[in-house]
Amino acid sequence: MAYNDDIDKIFIEPPDNGGITDKDSGDEDGGGLIDNLPGSQLRAPAEVRLVKSSTPEDNLLYSTAHASTSSGKSKLTEKIEWIIGDFDKNFNHREFPAPNFDHYHNFSPVELFEMFFGDDVYELLQTEINNYALFTNCTNPQLSQDEIKCAIAILILSGYNVLPGKRNYWDSKPDMRNELVVNSMRRDRFLQVCKFLHCADNSKPNPADKIWKMRPRMHLIKKKCLQYFVPEEKLCYDESMIKYFGRHSCKQFIRGKPIRFGYKMWCLNTPSGYLVNFELYQGNNPRRSAEYEKSFGKASAPMVQMLDEITKLKTLLPFHLHFDNLFASIKLLTHLKENGYQGTGTIRENRIPRDCPLPSKKIMEKKARGTFAPIIDRTHGILFVRWVDNGVVTVASTLNGVEPTSGLPSTLQRYGSPPKSPGKVPSSTANTDGRVPDDLRYDRIDHFVAQTQDNKRR
Repeated sequence: MAYNDDIDKIFIEPPDNGGITDKDSGDEDGGGLIDNLPGSQLRAPAEVRLVKSSTPEDNLLYSTAHASTSSGKSKLTEKIEWIIGDFDKNFNHREFPAPNFDHYHNFSPVELFEMFFGDDVYELLQTEINNYALFTNCTNPQLSQDEIKCAIAILILSGYNVLPGKRNYWDSKPDMRNELVVNSMRRDRFLQVCKFLHCADNSKPNPADKIWKMRPRMHLIKKKCLQYFVPEEKLCYDESMIKYFGRHSCKQFIRGKPIRFGYKMWCLNTPSGYLVNFELYQGNNPRRSAEYEKSFGKASAPMVQMLDEITKLKTLLPFHLHFDNLFASIKLLTHLKENGYQGTGTIRENRIPRDCPLPSKKIMEKKARGTFAPIIDRTHGILFVRWVDNGVVTVASTLNGVEPTSGLPSTLQRYGSPPKSPGKVPSSTANTDGRVPDDLRYDRIDHFVAQTQDNKRR
């Protein structure tokens, strides 16, 4: 049984009939009371992530709509050979070519922006604006691509220079008036662009895709992200929230996140925060792979699909994937290794084979901070390390070993004061930017998203 204090995060899937998902009467900034959600939302599947505890069941994802129907038979029939120790230090894995950014060194910010927001985007917007005007029986606004560019620039400016409303940028009062905006475009013309702005043809809806209105634009973004991706060895896969308080069937509420209301996006990023690939979470995604979902689960399947899309454009390279315990499993790590990739991630205790001779969490909790115990799954080539920090965390990796260890204080200085009894960080966890106990990340994409959001409904 899970009590309120045991709950860390709640993931709510959009209901199948997405028409009334967002008609809840609760205060969105007040925490989202469950009593104020409509019946269709309450009947939708949801997942609960519990806080850390010493029992294996604490890391399970519970479904509120579909009870487990396990037959009681063991899913893992193969016998695993365990070796206490570390990976061979002299093992040479495939070298990854150094990333080369020389081509982009002299690019201005505008030139970098236009790489992703090029003429194909403005052609799409211009076409769909005309289609929407025809769809609504309105006069063709006859917008040029230059006018659309100017309107997009004003929208970008309004993201960091926030005023109460769009019209205020043309206000006569000097405390709100923006001369750059006033001299660029007339107010009524800008409002006309906003009125007709569309990315898809409303006369050709796709009921199976809840974001069909944005799909053509998202397709162009994904295409550009993959095209201009300079391959780097380390990649991070995680979820990212995009703040949104409006009404849409894909809007999520995730308890415990800095951004609690908005769209949940599965993101594949580089350490510097470059977005390589992404997919918006919408419950039953029409673009999903049923085979991958059956093998790796709904959370991890998009990552495998994203890797498939990368290899279509890039030479097969030994990427090293980093992820947290929501995604990590032996089956996923084995799949990555079999396909020429490497993987490292925190892993939940219930996803480790029961015959694994790692010391239990109860035993490790009594050890000094910095104590760790490694063991190798020789059958699959995976190293498991159970490590004591603020709590006990288990990391699984197909590449990183325990040695060399690094000093713990330098790792924790960015997040708080050093501990009174300094310990050592195993190599398999030191490469994760110092946030192992709660979230194994290797990117900055959430920081960039948080810095470019405002509370306006657009």
